[in-house]
Amino acid sequence: MPALNLILSPDTFAVCRAAPDDPIPSWAASGPIYSITRTPDELSIVCLQALVPAGIRHEPGWRCLRVAGTMDFTAVGDLASLAGPLAEAGISLFAFSTFDTDYLLVKETDLEKSKAALRRAGHTIEGGRQDPNHPSAAESSTRGGRT
Repeated sequence: MPALNLILSPDTFAVCRAAPDDPIPSWAASGPIYSITRTPDELSIVCLQALVPAGIRHEPGWRCLRVAGTMDFTAVGDLASLAGPLAEAGISLFAFSTFDTDYLLVKETDLEKSKAALRRAGHTIEGGRQDPNHPSAAESSTRGGRT
């Protein structure tokens, strides 16, 4: 399995749950990254933690790693190459995909342990939080795709 380049978002996310017939709330479709999935059983929302109103059922404290580049639909094992090292390190993840790429959410409390496990597996990680006053604080905000 190939080594993947991951880009760490500087933001903190929440995973929210609503009833399957609830309308999509306006606060859910904001921010640089969000995902909304409706099934017969639930409405699931991944969004910036700061946008979640009080009283909404949610799991806070997630950090987001995006696979850089554009992934081909015939690619096999890329997600497993990320999930495996995290599972071996005892780290839970929440994954979602777009047409172009995959996203992994790990709890902020497990972030450093996650980064270490992924690096041991040969993956690289860029980005994250920086001091806004530091000269190198100009982080890439490009949206990536499947690798």
